[in-house]
This record gives sequence, structure tokens and C-alpha cells, in this order.
Amino acid sequence: MLEYRAYEQIERYLNGQMPAEEHAAFEALLHTDVRLAELVREHKQLLQAMHSYRQRQALRHKLERIHTHMEVTATATPSPAGWKVFWNRHAQTIAVAASVSLLSVFGTLWSVQQLKAPVQQQTARYVELRREVERLKKTQTAIINGINDAAKPAPRPAAFSGTGFAISADGYLVTSSHVVEGADSVLIENKAGMKYKVTEVYRDNIHDLSILKISDPTFKGFDKLPYTFKTSTSDLGEKVFTLGYPREDIVFGEGSLSSTTGFEGDTTAYQISVPLNPGNSGGPLLDDKGHLIGVISGKQVGQEGAAFAIKAAYLLQMIDELPKSAAVAPLTLPKHNTLARSTRPQQLKKLQDYVFVVKVYN
Repeated sequence: MLEYRAYEQIERYLNGQMPAEEHAAFEALLHTDVRLAELVREHKQLLQAMHSYRQRQALRHKLERIHTHMEVTATATPSPAGWKVFWNRHAQTIAVAASVSLLSVFGTLWSVQQLKAPVQQQTARYVELRREVERLKKTQTAIINGINDAAKPAPRPAAFSGTGFAISADGYLVTSSHVVEGADSVLIENKAGMKYKVTEVYRDNIHDLSILKISDPTFKGFDKLPYTFKTSTSDLGEKVFTLGYPREDIVFGEGSLSSTTGFEGDTTAYQISVPLNPGNSGGPLLDDKGHLIGVISGKQVGQEGAAFAIKAAYLLQMIDELPKSAAVAPLTLPKHNTLARSTRPQQLKKLQDYVFVVKVYN
């Protein structure tokens, strides 16, 4: 009942039917009652839409009458003078109809461009750090040595590559989903020259994470991983660093945690001031004490040093879901951090054997 009375007042206000005193009081109320002001705005838009609709309907009916009259006139084979009279009578209406049609066409095209603009803008602002490569520097024979049967034909050169790192001593790794998306086969290789064939066992497209498993029969397991996973949120301004493969050699990057949210306020990611390049996707992000706090995912175009990493908590969540979805035994995660009291060069020496270039073949 109260809402009905409010709409009744709004109708009288918009139609100019209120006495001057009531009109002034109603306008004063609009400045203090946000909900009422919103109702007035919505109702005004509704009335305008209805008015525009009635105008379009009236024009449509008028055009239909003109069209019917033209058909009747055409069957009567009018004389040139008759056409002249017809044109003089309806020229203004036809001109208005043509203008409305042109405005509708251009308005539709403009609306489509406006809808496409945010998508194009977002695509331009955020890029995934997947490195495209035309050819590998090493021969295919060297790449597949000890992995595939020598009698099998060598695979084609890698189409693109990224970075991955070990998450358990029994051969599980993680990388970004977009790195291995659509792959026919995937190989990994670290700075020490260890090469293995891997398969994807679980994917989380929402957080852009994929878990890989070494499927090579020659693999005997890693040594104990030197880092552990951080479950709590890291603090703004913390020093962070990463290792990755933006080229064939491993590259170190260092900076700080510049925001506890990612691209456009994404709460599942961090923003970091680490200069990154294509190929860094899927690399580890660690804090000063050697705790893994995230997985490198992408960067913002036009903002030097504005890169992003998925928080480690979401990687741990995916690992918990893995046995339920992939029919594999629970992963044995590292429990002891041996990096905490080491200098940065010492940390990097311990880490580099567990960070791999991920080479994807299609």
C-alpha cells in the first residue's frame, strides 16, 4: 500500500499535478530519500520509454497506411500529375521515416561497438605470459633422448612454452592452464638438463592452474623440495622473487608485493612489481624466506612492472581436490623449508633444479 501511494505521488509529481506547496515538499524529500529519488528516476525512464514506443507505433501505422495507399495507387496506374500530388502530400512523412531508419541503423552499430569496446580493452590490458617459439635451439634427437623410443619419429618443434615447478618429490608439478591448453604432448626440462615427458592430470580453468605428472619410466623421484607452501595472505610490500623461462636459460626476477588483489581487484591473485616476460607463466612466486606464495599468471599491458600471480591458497585447494577427481593418491607436499636462512644466491641454487621450462607440442 505504501509503495502504491509512493507511485501515485510520483505520477502526480511528474505530470505536474501537485500544488506548489506539495511540489516543493516532495522535491525536498527527494534530496534526503535516496530510495524515493531512485524510484522517481526509474519511473521517469519508464514513462519516456512508453512515450517513445507510442511515437514509434504511431509512425509505423502511418507508414502502413501510406504503403497501402501506394499499392492502391499503383494498381490504378496513376498519371505523372497523380504521383506529384502524392509526393507533395507525403514527402515530409517519408523523409521522417527515412531519417528514423538511418538513425536506427547507426544507433545499432554504435551500440555494438560500445559492447565490444570493454572486451577489446580488457584483452589489451591483460596478457597471459605464454612464450611462442619458432624452433628449439636443441635438436629433436637431444630433446627426446631417453624419453621416447628411438624408432618413433621425432616430434615437431615446440609451438610455445612456459614455466612449471615441482610441488611434490614424487613427480607432480604445476603450471598455468593456458600454457598447456590444447597440447598433444608436453615435455619439461630444467637448468641441470633433466628432461621428462609429462601428462596433465588435473585442470582448474577458473584459477588458470594445471597439475602435471611425470610419466617417464626413467623418473625415480626428486630430492626433498627446499620450499614450503604459505597458507596465509602475504603482506603488502613484502619482498618477492621468481624463477622462470622467458628464454631458453632460467631467469631470476625480484620485486615486491604491490597489492593483495590482482587484475581489476581479483581477490584470488596478487599484484607484484616484478618485471616479467612471455614464458614466465606458471613459475613460482616466493617470499624472502622461501615460502611459495603464488603462481605467476600474467601482466598488465602498458604498466611496467605490474604483474600478477594466483595465490598459493588456491593451488593448495586444487591439490586437495585432486584425489577426488583424478583417481590418484594424495600428494606428499614438502614440510621443511631449507631456504629461510640462506642468502638469495644460495636460495636460487637450491631452487633451480625444481623449476622447469614447459615445452608444448601440437
